[in-house]
Amino acid sequence: MKPDVRIQAAKRSRARLVSAPRRGALGAVPLALAALLPAGALAQPFPAKPITMIVPVQAGSGADAILRIVAQRMSDNMKQPIVLENMPGAAGVIGAERAARAPADGYTVFGSNDGTLNMTPHLQKKVNYDTLESFEPVSLLASITWVLIAHPQLPVKSVKDLIALAKAKPGQIDYASGGIGSPQHIAMELFSAQAGVKLNHVPYKGATQAASDVVSGHVPTMFTALSIVLSQIQAGKVRALAVGGAKRFPQVPNVPTVAESGLPGYEFTTWAGLFLPRGTPKAVVDRLHAEAAKAVADADIREKLLALGLEPVGSTPEELRRLTREGFERMGRTIRNAGIKPE
Repeated sequence: MKPDVRIQAAKRSRARLVSAPRRGALGAVPLALAALLPAGALAQPFPAKPITMIVPVQAGSGADAILRIVAQRMSDNMKQPIVLENMPGAAGVIGAERAARAPADGYTVFGSNDGTLNMTPHLQKKVNYDTLESFEPVSLLASITWVLIAHPQLPVKSVKDLIALAKAKPGQIDYASGGIGSPQHIAMELFSAQAGVKLNHVPYKGATQAASDVVSGHVPTMFTALSIVLSQIQAGKVRALAVGGAKRFPQVPNVPTVAESGLPGYEFTTWAGLFLPRGTPKAVVDRLHAEAAKAVADADIREKLLALGLEPVGSTPEELRRLTREGFERMGRTIRNAGIKPE
């Protein structure tokens, strides 16, 4: 090799040795800068992936119907799936405990009825969640109209008939519920206490299964959400004796209230709302609240809910917090005053 060629080759070799570490150092700069950015600066806007909604009641129940209708619209608007997971059992305890333990990142939402939060803890000997401390309220969605039904084989056509029969056969008339401490249980026990009668409680693992057995005649009566049995009432498969609210409901205008039927002052309604695990960032709570409010205000959604005997409501997170706290305290007093004991 000629001398000038050797000199040029040596220069090229030194250039490669010098430039290689420089390229490595420059390549590390973006990573170093990224490490200095505030936490979350590179994160995608919420929600960036599917959301799971834990529902502590059976599919087809009143609260489940509300949550499915509203969640679908929220999912459409946010362009992310909301996957409902029904976790019935122990009057909602199983689902509530799972939701309370979930990561507080917004990707696990708790779609609950007030029975699980405000009634069950007073009638279950042990629950591993705190109604007032374990969850962040998001939004009230809708209220649930309740109805006292009886199978046609039971010889009653009114509340007065049922009370008279129950007094003639104390403890011999069965009623179904979705479980100990469920809204169905509380509604009928309050009814029994006010009417001065004794009925026999037959708890199921969920309200849908309980109502199905009343429709089929296995159990003669129960209090349940109107949405579960509206079509069966309209088809004459069960009798609607009375609705539990303070006024009649448009979908069953000929069905009187319990108060109208001889028990003045009786009133029982429930609701469904959205909650998140305690500690979820406020920005996430606010985003989900805005989406829930938009869904509930939609005319098509409101029409769907009303057609099922469900009344759209809506609320701010703080309004739902206050409603939950007041309901928890009120139901505790009501259950104690009625002498309803854990089973």
